Amino acid sequence: MEIMMSQTLTWNAGPVSMAFEYADGQPVVMRALEINGVSVQFPESTPIAEVMTTDTGHMISCNKLTHTVIGRELRYSSHQTNTTGYRSELKIVLEDEDRDLEVAVRYSVDERSPMVQTDVTVTNMGLEPVLLDSVTSWSSTFGIPANADEGTESGLEHWDLLEGRFDWLAEGRWSRKSLRELLPAIGQELTNVDPRQSHQVVSTGTWSTGTNVPLAILESKAMKLAWLFQIEHNGAWRWDVQDNTADGCVALSGPTNENHAWFKELHLGESFTTVPASFTIAHEFDGVIANVTDYRREVRSPHVDNVEPSVVFNDYMNTIYGDPTTEKELPLIEAAGKAGIEIFVIDCGWYDDTGNWWPSVGEWMPSKTRFPGEKGIVEVIDAIKDAGMIPGIWIEPEVIGVKSPMAQKLPDSAFFQRHGKRVVEQERYLLDLRDPAARRHLDSVIDRLVGEYGIGYFKFDYNVSPGAGTDYDADAPGAGLLGHNRAYSDWIDGLRERYPDVILENCSSGGMREDFAQTSRFQVQSTSDQQDFRLYPVIAAASPMMVLPEQAASWAYPQSDMGAEETAFNINTTFLGRFFLSGYLNRMNERQLAWVQEGVNAYKKHVQPVIGESKPFWPMGLPGWNDKVLALGLDAGDRALATVWSRDSEGGDVRLHLDRWTGRAGEVSAVYPVDGYAQWPVHWDAASGELVVTVPSDGGYVSRTFEVNFN
Repeated sequence: MEIMMSQTLTWNAGPVSMAFEYADGQPVVMRALEINGVSVQFPESTPIAEVMTTDTGHMISCNKLTHTVIGRELRYSSHQTNTTGYRSELKIVLEDEDRDLEVAVRYSVDERSPMVQTDVTVTNMGLEPVLLDSVTSWSSTFGIPANADEGTESGLEHWDLLEGRFDWLAEGRWSRKSLRELLPAIGQELTNVDPRQSHQVVSTGTWSTGTNVPLAILESKAMKLAWLFQIEHNGAWRWDVQDNTADGCVALSGPTNENHAWFKELHLGESFTTVPASFTIAHEFDGVIANVTDYRREVRSPHVDNVEPSVVFNDYMNTIYGDPTTEKELPLIEAAGKAGIEIFVIDCGWYDDTGNWWPSVGEWMPSKTRFPGEKGIVEVIDAIKDAGMIPGIWIEPEVIGVKSPMAQKLPDSAFFQRHGKRVVEQERYLLDLRDPAARRHLDSVIDRLVGEYGIGYFKFDYNVSPGAGTDYDADAPGAGLLGHNRAYSDWIDGLRERYPDVILENCSSGGMREDFAQTSRFQVQSTSDQQDFRLYPVIAAASPMMVLPEQAASWAYPQSDMGAEETAFNINTTFLGRFFLSGYLNRMNERQLAWVQEGVNAYKKHVQPVIGESKPFWPMGLPGWNDKVLALGLDAGDRALATVWSRDSEGGDVRLHLDRWTGRAGEVSAVYPVDGYAQWPVHWDAASGELVVTVPSDGGYVSRTFEVNFN
């Protein structure tokens, strides 16, 4: 009988503690995890790295990211720890001697935030090529509470999965399902083999949130345990939740051969590093949301605008619609300045002389027909500055229109290609930022717009996706796409270094790219292109699931044909996020403009000073797309802000759960709208921890924001 002596490795970093077990005849597995005092043990485990090559595959036939032959045969070799400033890292080095493979699993913790980031690097140490088909960024079983009774099992029936669906105009649709609905009990115990079934969630191309979401939550209310995990990547990805019989398992990955036409061939000494992933645990949903909110704030690019986000006006939505001219802009600028706006953005079309702004993008030279006169567009930009606002401008940096002069000036190597042909999508070529010529072009554009015009805010849009990717100078289209994704992030990082004060907005047909690789680098995130103000509140209310409240730019577009309640409904959609306004302010009468000004002033007084340190919460739960009444809250310590929207509901008492403040005395006040508006009855029930709001029963689209100050 062979006896294997196992060893344990424990690593502590700020709020995180991790324990691993390994032996000569066993892979390295995680046995314990503690984050912010919440502890999990893993009686059942899975290897910390899963690597699949063309010539090894799975131990059992399936299409899971786990159960790989190499994953089971990797053995502990060494480990290293390092701390620089607030960041601590653990690197566990594994080896497969028979295949001359070295695999390094990196765990990284910012000691100010309760979350772990991880990635995996595979290196070929031998003469034979290594043909990679997939490599997990992270995988783990669900585990059970560290203080669980002996014999406690983490059955899938105890767990719910919360996942999101996005689409153009329909972002932020979250749903909760029991895992047993997704992965039914099938009696696999009789076979002594783990089932093939898994819940696989996949995203292709570069719209990382174009359909599915690279973030999800697993919660067991019975065990008082919740996981939040995310893939931090602005391209193709996949995550799985699996039934491993004795426990559930989650696995995260960037592109794979099976799903994304990705493949990587490694020769002697060559390495491949996965896209990063991150995870956290807490006792419940609110806890993991608080953890990821802290993580987002600590890890994102520093900027003076992060703490107290500036108020933005953009001329596009339900307003100029990509047809800017001097004549149209000057009255809008004057009205926006009077309303208290701090940034004015000229959206798409400013470069176009053809009358069709879509296929002419790419050179980014101001139109002389749209902005006639001696000064051209400078007349508009100077008007913005004279009104006390920062000038902003829209560009779509990653594309070149088929009718743009740059389509002929740049070499083919600057573009996505497949089979020797440039990739075309809706009259656009797609720039490949691995190519120096593509980066030089974009650098020259930004340098000119900042240096010559004083642009202080860029809205970067991205309205097409290239499919599988580019096979030019790449092992496979998915590998070329991953190279571009990483080169784009590097380009943004370089832009940040050259122009640290410039504010960047991330937009991809609205919220089609809300992954953390993007949002960690941008100050502002567009949440949608939704044009119907009656539908937008669901998107706005759900947005802090993916981005910080102060980043979430949800459009408000009040118009001169709207009454007081519709105007307030619009304003409240943007109120607990990044205040983001459009609409023909110049066509409003004095009273209508006063409603807007009241909203701007109330935001600056009540929200702007605290939003950069607040945490989101959902006092009625996450909103459903067809909910008649919905709400969003911000936890600002001894103060809570809550917005309630009623979408033609029957009215009556609505009970908002503010559980954290149960038992504390509180004073409630209306924040917006106030002047000239009917006030809704509201009171704080300290005993139950509920804010009771009486919604009018006469229907319509109405909304109020309240503030509760706790003693």
